Amino acid sequence: MTKKKKVLILGSGPNRIGQGIEFDYCCVHASLAAKEEGYESIMVNCNPETVSTDYDTSDRLYFEPITLEDILNIVRLEEPAGVILQFGGQTPLRLALALRKAGAKVLGTTPEAIDIAEDRKKFSQLLRRLNLKQPAGATARSTRQALTVASKLGYPVLVRPSYVLGGRAMEIVYDRTALQHFIKRAIEVSPHHPVLIDQFLEDTIEVDVDALCDGRTCVIGGIMEHIEEAGIHSGDSAMVLPPYSLDSRLVSAIKETTKSLALSLGVIGLLNIQCAVKNGEIYILEVNPRASRTVPFVSKTIGRPLAKLATKIMLGKTLEDLKFTAEVEVPYFAVKESVFPFNRFPGVDALLGPEMKSTGEVIGLDVNFGLAYAKSQLAAGQFLPLSGSVFLSVKDKDKPALLPLAIEFSKLGFKIIATRGTAHFLARHGIRSEIVHKVYEGERPNVADFIRNNLIQLIINTSSGMRPKKDTLSIRSLAVSRSIPLITTIPGAMASLMAIKALREREIQVYEIHECYRKINFS
Repeated sequence: MTKKKKVLILGSGPNRIGQGIEFDYCCVHASLAAKEEGYESIMVNCNPETVSTDYDTSDRLYFEPITLEDILNIVRLEEPAGVILQFGGQTPLRLALALRKAGAKVLGTTPEAIDIAEDRKKFSQLLRRLNLKQPAGATARSTRQALTVASKLGYPVLVRPSYVLGGRAMEIVYDRTALQHFIKRAIEVSPHHPVLIDQFLEDTIEVDVDALCDGRTCVIGGIMEHIEEAGIHSGDSAMVLPPYSLDSRLVSAIKETTKSLALSLGVIGLLNIQCAVKNGEIYILEVNPRASRTVPFVSKTIGRPLAKLATKIMLGKTLEDLKFTAEVEVPYFAVKESVFPFNRFPGVDALLGPEMKSTGEVIGLDVNFGLAYAKSQLAAGQFLPLSGSVFLSVKDKDKPALLPLAIEFSKLGFKIIATRGTAHFLARHGIRSEIVHKVYEGERPNVADFIRNNLIQLIINTSSGMRPKKDTLSIRSLAVSRSIPLITTIPGAMASLMAIKALREREIQVYEIHECYRKINFS
């Protein structure tokens, strides 16, 4: 063992759905930054598919599981100057308090601050002190408590265990029976922590924020507007940076909220905030005092390595030292789209929800939002049609929002095919469509027959509640197997329409990312 000062970096553990490879990017950048600062970098990870476990990434690699026992053994052997937890996602983060109690020095944000962000009661107290809103909710340690909480909040509610990975066992439930089933599962996943039950805010815009803080100053890395509505895991949602529909007042308020939370928690390094915007009000959903899955996306979009900068902050540098004192404003749109493994799992439901299902992501860049979104879809393997037939079947409360979409598709020359309820709604507003039977109605030909016979080129299908989801599962599975673009939210349909219109008006141009960086005013 060398006498050189060392830093121990904890990875995210074995590869699985729900664990983003984006954390591996952060770990590698942390190792590089530690070397630049004169430290010997020691990586702990047990995923052979990562770059962080390559033989030349760090000075030393321990191919061990991310458990308290293993980490403490390595700490005793190596005697590092500190341990970095921020870049491995939730897996190492939940070891923070135990490592501190065992005498290990945790670099960056303190374990106590991490615990405030993770503990529902402490977190709610912090938000009240800062006069910030959050969805109504409470904790429960038994099914009886959960049922009492849900009856007070009103259905639907969002059920989630504490300290979980990738939204595991997280679910939006619509009735008492579903709640009983999912509470049991949530307690099994995280038996030593309470289950969180929140009022589910429907029809809201979700926003992610990544920021850097050195304890005294906080700088926004990027504000990302989700294309899909709140309720879909941030690892699965398409996002656009900068926001494309939020007004400047809301964006400014989100920035101030982020800075207030970062400084109140005493964040040293990275911070991720997820919030929802409804009727002009901002609701805080989560605060993660660590790297998020969006750090690589933001870093590549703004041309600044956030994970590297965060590591140097943890090792003693300030944002002023690093010459990162102002938000980078980009003169283009960057769209992050998720890549899903649905075609490898026949019969699985492609409907997105609060539990993460994606296994990768891509970026589309362009000065035009529609083209940026189109590029992201192409990169993710979804080929939006420029003509043909579009199938529309949406829940009742989505029908008014569907109307302008149907009008635009008709103007573009698309044939409208719809289920009976949607078709009657469109007819009342002067839009003609061909009626097709639902699968469970038992009459032929139904929508599944249309899909099999290649009569549909695009599907827009939203559902709510348990029975509609079960009925439309076969439609979505069939669409995936036939590589037909499938859109399950109204905002996603609107973005796709904008992309189709942009593709019909102009050709896609390919930009080098460094060409984009040259357009940024870094001063």
